[in-house]
Amino acid sequence: EPDVTIVSGLKDMVVFEGDDVTFQCQVSHENARDVEWKLQDVALQNNEMNEISVEKGKIHTLMLRKVTEQDIGTITFRVGPHTSTA
Repeated sequence: EPDVTIVSGLKDMVVFEGDDVTFQCQVSHENARDVEWKLQDVALQNNEMNEISVEKGKIHTLMLRKVTEQDIGTITFRVGPHTSTA
């Protein structure tokens, strides 16, 4: 299985409380396994507040809905041994 790397990393974002914010990370190969999103070292699951999706097989997207002050912190995207933070 090829080593999947991060082609385009996360960008820092500034948003207002109550807004949605989207983070994107592009990887080198489609159908990457061992992918994880974290907020302050807490793994995020796909639910009504966190929308996790993959577009065109390589663009991994995390949308945080209606962010609050508790959502301030570091977002981490990990694929295998590679990480990107914002």
